[in-house]
Amino acid sequence: MFIHPLSDVQSNRIGDNTRVWQFSVILPDAVIGSGCNICAHTLIENDVIIGNDVTVKSGVFIWDGITIEDKVFIGPSVTFTNDKQPRSKEYPQEFFRTHIKKGASLGANCTILPGITLGENCMIGAGAVVTKSVPDYAVVVGNPAKIIKWLNKND
Repeated sequence: MFIHPLSDVQSNRIGDNTRVWQFSVILPDAVIGSGCNICAHTLIENDVIIGNDVTVKSGVFIWDGITIEDKVFIGPSVTFTNDKQPRSKEYPQEFFRTHIKKGASLGANCTILPGITLGENCMIGAGAVVTKSVPDYAVVVGNPAKIIKWLNKND
């Protein structure tokens, strides 16, 4: 495991061969698998589970309530949300759960609203605003994100 000295890694539940780059913050209860690459300028909160071989590019904040399965790619500046009606200093009793399934690929600057599932091997286009769950192998783009095609299981 490699942890850059300019990162703040409080969790001891990080798998082998994972790399954490500078200016990253990982809170104590976060779970991160092996073979991951957590790029610079990222935040991972406590109630987060990240599988193996996941790439989290720069500028991504992963909030409480998010589960990411194996081999997921999260592009630069992807935005996750976990509260449908956020208010300053007012917190829900429980945050919405968001589930990113194995092999999903999230393009740069897409926004993922809370409480949805992104299906296995789906692709989210850059800048898309995902307002509802995405099926396995679907490719979605736009605002709101719409299915434009389907991938083959070999893609």
